[in-house]
Amino acid sequence: MSSPLSQPTLSPSVVQPLGLFEDHADVGPVRLPGSCTYDAARQEYRITGAGTNMWLAYDEFHLTYRRMTGDFILSARCRFLGDGVDLHRKLGWIVRAALTPDAAYVSAAVHGGDGLTSLQFRRTPGALTDEVRSPLVGPDMIQLERKGETYTMSVAHFGQEFSSVSVADIAGLGDTVYVGLFVTSHNADVVEEAVFTNVRVTVPSPETLVPYREYLGSCLEMLDVESGQREAIYTETGCFEAPNWTPDGAALIYNRAGGLYRFPLDTRTPERIDTGDAEGLNNDHVLSFDGTQIGISYRSPDPGQGGKSIISVLPVGGGTPRRVTPLAPSYLHGWSPDGETLLYTAERGDGNYDIYSIPTQGGTETRLTTAPGLDDGSEYTPDGNFIYFNSERSGRMQIWRMRPDGSAQEQVTDDKFNNWFPHVSPDGKQIAFLSYNGDIPSNQHPYYKPVYLRLINIEGGTPKVIAYTYGGQGTINVPSWSPDSKKLAFVSNSGPLPEIV
Repeated sequence: MSSPLSQPTLSPSVVQPLGLFEDHADVGPVRLPGSCTYDAARQEYRITGAGTNMWLAYDEFHLTYRRMTGDFILSARCRFLGDGVDLHRKLGWIVRAALTPDAAYVSAAVHGGDGLTSLQFRRTPGALTDEVRSPLVGPDMIQLERKGETYTMSVAHFGQEFSSVSVADIAGLGDTVYVGLFVTSHNADVVEEAVFTNVRVTVPSPETLVPYREYLGSCLEMLDVESGQREAIYTETGCFEAPNWTPDGAALIYNRAGGLYRFPLDTRTPERIDTGDAEGLNNDHVLSFDGTQIGISYRSPDPGQGGKSIISVLPVGGGTPRRVTPLAPSYLHGWSPDGETLLYTAERGDGNYDIYSIPTQGGTETRLTTAPGLDDGSEYTPDGNFIYFNSERSGRMQIWRMRPDGSAQEQVTDDKFNNWFPHVSPDGKQIAFLSYNGDIPSNQHPYYKPVYLRLINIEGGTPKVIAYTYGGQGTINVPSWSPDSKKLAFVSNSGPLPEIV
């Protein structure tokens, strides 16, 4: 059942909604009380805290928390307000066995003065705190992951990739823990304040999950590309994928359970789009540049094609689909600016998946790539002069480009990541794409992995990270830019969070 993103049920002690968290409290004999406020419109937390320290055998700090079990990933962008008083004031994420000052814990802590960053931990109640220091100083992106008894801190200066350190065999916390954001001033007579944005609590995929048969929940997000600010606008417990942004800026279109849905940004209530007899739609759907038509990929009804994907087009508001590709499998990815040509990935009996083009009205298809391995994710630039795509011909999946006739194929990115689905901004200045770590096979883009959304200038340069998220397949498979080139829509994923009671 679909439902709009809403605030959780709160305990009676909470005066105001706290977003993802159930309560906040001072831990230890804090002389000056701390606080937490949550701005629902900005999805931003402001936390104040005092306390002498979080170290040795006991702690004093302010905590905004929820209770969790099992594995999880905690991430946020964080900063102190003001210059501060003590160099050792700290903020970050913490996982704690109890709210007593001597409890066992693990934290990802950043010092507000010299920027010292460390994974700190107390294995048992009353034990002395130990730490593993990060080589990175003063990060603003902080992530803390629990996987069994192993805790991993990943930190970055926003725009850069994560740097990670881990500690294993932390069994003293138990399964049910307090998880939250903390602030300590390192001075009993001082209150410090910090701001936390892009806060996400993710329950990752269990190792037993069967891909394409079992799914995690989905969250529709909008990302301000310049600031990096994310807004979660809609969630479902099931799977939806691949949001297009309509050219009028009024709605997003995504696929869910084999169907196509329009999501008006004013009502934020999904509406099913009539696709006639086209069933089993996948996440390869593309709007024409003028926004009047949409191309879809879906399960072929032809018994001789074994349910493989074919491509049709139909009015964007719904209607009877008109088949374009007679052969299968064909997976749509691009539409020419003049509306005359479709781009897609296809396999034609030789086991190689390449990029093809075909007139929108149907006709003879043209093979544009012939390199061994997978070529995918093809998309025109708004001026129609180039096609950007991803190819594994170099050994890893990287971004490439070519002329519309398939000539002048050249590599755009060359790094340790596997890079997928290049999307050119409507103003033609930037390219957004999805990046997996190198341990993912180059020809696969699986569900439910830690991934980056990255951005590169159309003229080249070093890509920068614009979102640190959990997703992959379905996150940004289709053109997802807002018409003013300022935002991206994408899908992140998580298992169900424990209910707040």
